[in-house]
Amino acid sequence: MKKNALVAQSGGPSPVINATLQGVIEGCLSYNEHIDKIYAGWHGIEGVLFEELIDVSSQPEEEIKLLKYTPAAGVIGTCRYKLKENQSEDFERIIEVIKAHNIGYFFYIGGNDSMDTANKVSKLAREKGVELVVTGVPKTIDNDLGDENFTLIDHTPGYGSTARYWAYLIQNINEENKGMCVSECVSVIQAMGRKSGFITAAARLGDPDREMPLQLYMAESNHTLETLAENVNRQLKKSGRCIVVVNEGFNVGDLGEAYDGFGHIEYGASKTTVAQKVVNYLNEIGLNARGNVTGQVPGVIQRSVSIYASRVDIEEAYQVGMKAVDIAIKEGTGWMATILRASDQPYKAVFDKVPLEKIANSVRYLPSHWISSDGIDVTDDFIKYAMPLIGDGWPDIKLEKGLQRFARFNLNFIDKKLKEYVPVNLR
Repeated sequence: MKKNALVAQSGGPSPVINATLQGVIEGCLSYNEHIDKIYAGWHGIEGVLFEELIDVSSQPEEEIKLLKYTPAAGVIGTCRYKLKENQSEDFERIIEVIKAHNIGYFFYIGGNDSMDTANKVSKLAREKGVELVVTGVPKTIDNDLGDENFTLIDHTPGYGSTARYWAYLIQNINEENKGMCVSECVSVIQAMGRKSGFITAAARLGDPDREMPLQLYMAESNHTLETLAENVNRQLKKSGRCIVVVNEGFNVGDLGEAYDGFGHIEYGASKTTVAQKVVNYLNEIGLNARGNVTGQVPGVIQRSVSIYASRVDIEEAYQVGMKAVDIAIKEGTGWMATILRASDQPYKAVFDKVPLEKIANSVRYLPSHWISSDGIDVTDDFIKYAMPLIGDGWPDIKLEKGLQRFARFNLNFIDKKLKEYVPVNLR
């Protein structure tokens, strides 16, 4: 007997998350002998807990096709709801919803916390004797999912596009800094990534030949405000200007931290920023050049704009979504679809699978051998790794009356069959 499929998203969005969503949807449609209806959890696992499920099967084909070039997570929503070991009520509720709506396949798009949730749901279903295939689908701009040997996953969908954003941003900031350096000699820009420096490292892709006075401060470099200042002043003596990219997890002391539902520092909601701390410190101690230090925090724009999206990233995000469905049908529960590198020259990726239990809650940091000896740059090996991911050319973005045309689903929620429920963390 055919079963229904459920797809949901978790964590921060990415420029290509909807390409993965499209891959999952079209993968499910291609297996119509196994899969009947396709549902989407409205705002991730919260939508599952609230029994707010969108009927994806009834959406216009045109809107599904537009997903590939629609950024962020506005179509079906996402959340940062953390399912912990002791939240048995929430897990029981998920199983109830699964059974009530004849769901046999559950696809969860997200990062390390999301893969942990998928793994827990898969195990619980087996324990309860529920016929449910749970498959994880990777997504994170941070590229921090997996292991530092890159055997579990080479890179995550979303990273290539964010890396491309930073490559182009640095090119433009360099022009600004070059023009304004007599009055604004240092430009400080803050990159996302928490304690993982992959996004900060990507700024080097905008200057692979190292022609700019560019310094990168990855969280893994263990620099301090004092050593940063020394490096900046050394650069100012040499060139009269400097561009500093600092990881949001760079240690500058108290930020008045705010925390998200996963328990991670939510830097954008904190009372101040790493960039502002660096700006203030450098302006206070004095500079070896005329002018002031200015700072910028691009923030969530780096994960939510489509114009800078990498065509390589878009296609891989779509293919990994398709692969997830293939794995679910052929291999059963407890896997995550993954991307591995087959070759560098020419660049080629292959799609495979990895056990959810191996990837759940994994955290990957920028390998030390990709960080320069002075800790303010990356090596050529990193450039070799990351450059193919940003691709070339511009994404095929549809315009309507001069504005971008994004995918828009009708919020056709299926009828609820269960009693109202309030998730544990929201009580």
